[in-house]
Amino acid sequence: MILALLVFGTMIVEAIRAAANERAQRSRGGIEPSGDVYQIMRVAYPGAFLAMFIEGALRASSPGIVALLGFVVFITAKGLKWWAILSLGPFWTFRVIVVPGVPLVASGPYRWLRHPNYVGVMGELVGVALMTGAWVSGVAGIITFGALVIRRIAVEDRVLRETTR
Repeated sequence: MILALLVFGTMIVEAIRAAANERAQRSRGGIEPSGDVYQIMRVAYPGAFLAMFIEGALRASSPGIVALLGFVVFITAKGLKWWAILSLGPFWTFRVIVVPGVPLVASGPYRWLRHPNYVGVMGELVGVALMTGAWVSGVAGIITFGALVIRRIAVEDRVLRETTR
């Protein structure tokens, strides 16, 4: 229950921040490209966690060391994600919205990773799958959301190439 509150509580905080940033991006002339998978992601992301919590409740819990490893992966991933969010500042959103002419952020984790936010998101899924022992829904959620992230990155990279200097 505590884990579910942590996962969904931070998700709500992130949604509030993303919505404010989306409004700000649009007011600066931000464009949202076609072909994004946001509408699917907005259901698949919380749905994957919900499925893992349900499966975890129906199974015996993960062995202590596996659950601990999952916790470390989750906290590390969440830290990376928030480092990316803070590095992007008002440019971080759930949707792909790009303000033409604005240079790419190259500080924080973006110095070393092209898409640290997505690395963090995938790590969150892996961590929760390990903590809950959700071997079926965890693997399904990671594969499904991973495919969506790959599509999202292609859309994001295309629009960034077209609009940034």
